[in-house]
This record gives sequence, structure tokens and C-alpha cells, in this order.
Amino acid sequence: MKPSLLPWHRLSLLLLSLILPLSLRGADVLEQRNIGMELARDLASEAVLACRKAGYQVAAVVVDRDANLRAVLRDDLAPRFTVEIARRKANMAIMGGIDTGELVRRRADIRQELNHIDGLIMMEGGLPVVVGGYRVGAIGISGAPGGDKDAACARAALEALAERIEFAE
Repeated sequence: MKPSLLPWHRLSLLLLSLILPLSLRGADVLEQRNIGMELARDLASEAVLACRKAGYQVAAVVVDRDANLRAVLRDDLAPRFTVEIARRKANMAIMGGIDTGELVRRRADIRQELNHIDGLIMMEGGLPVVVGGYRVGAIGISGAPGGDKDAACARAALEALAERIEFAE
């Protein structure tokens, strides 16, 4: 003989069956934070100027959280290929969520595989842009003699705009 459910057990099961599907369903409208054009433009400019001050001609690319281009700036004498490399570094920072130099060190085991994915490159010089705990974009730099120098220019841009980034809405 099967034991029967108590009335409050039945009520609990009914409520659970009504609530559970709502929690498993996705939202109809998503709200997300993303980098604005002005901040993207200013980050690219600050990075190029920081590298120029150090004697390097570079390109800076800023992408949003979905890896869409938001700003591209190539210094006068930077080779045209630096734009593509900087874009791929920024994309890698979006995908990995961390400084690409750190990503290269942590995941050297999959470096070759990731380098074969269109739009990505495992090289130092890409940093995420984080506002209020949200990754809203990334910046990639290319053209300095070494990824560490590219990353330093990206960091300089983020530091130059740190207060603005901290209080961004």
C-alpha cells in the first residue's frame, strides 16, 4: 500500500511546480552594461599617447563586451597590421576576462588552438575594461617592441581614466 501525501505536502508540490518553471525560463528582455563611445575613444587616445611618449608607434583598439569595435586609433607611423593585432588582443581579453599576458601564462597549453580562431590571438597587450564589477569592454594595443610594452600603454590609459571609470554609470 502506498503512503498518501499529507495535505501540506500536496500544497508544497503544487507551489513548487508553479514556481520552478518561472525560475528556469530566461528573461524576455536583457539589460547589460557596455562601454560608451566617448570612454572607448578616450581610452584609445590615452593609450596611443602613452606609447608615443615612450617612443612607440602603436594602434589601439577598444571593443565592447560583445567584441564589437568601439574605437580604433593608429598612430601616424604604426604599420597597418597593428590595428588587426590590437583588435584580436582586445577580443582575447573579452573572451578570457583577464589581462591577455596573464591568460598566455595560465593557458599556454591551448595557445596554438586559440590562435586558429578567427579574431583571437594569444599575445600580451589586451586588457579588460571593468566598470562597477562588470566587464564592459577591452582594449588591445599593438606596435610596441613587445607585448609587455603594449600592455603597459593599455594600463597607462586605464590609469589615466581610472577615476572616470570608477564613477561611470
